[in-house]
Amino acid sequence: MTLTVDESEQGLWTVLHINGELDIVTSPEVRQWVHDAVAEGRHELVLDLSQVFFCDSSGVGVLIASRRLLHSCRGRLRLILPAGGSEDGSHVNRVLAALGIRRLFEVFPDVRTAVDDEAQPLSA
Repeated sequence: MTLTVDESEQGLWTVLHINGELDIVTSPEVRQWVHDAVAEGRHELVLDLSQVFFCDSSGVGVLIASRRLLHSCRGRLRLILPAGGSEDGSHVNRVLAALGIRRLFEVFPDVRTAVDDEAQPLSA
């Protein structure tokens, strides 16, 4: 499966829309997108994972490394993870919850909410 990443700007936030599988083959590409954004001085980052239908340990590693990177430069990382059903990115939500690390991330249901500084993240 091919992974695609599209970037958009929403106010202060850079949004990376990730579509496909987040696995050992595709994780380095996502890692590079995150590193490039930070290197360009964009420290408010949203990873839209609503169209990621598979995530393995390599994908989880990229999410944790991205969190660590943004934290180190006093930035913010938010994830888009729809909660319900067997599609629309909920696979990633279930993986993070099963590993007990979903609570490490600020999770939102959609981009509109994630880029709103007044919005509260979903509970873990």
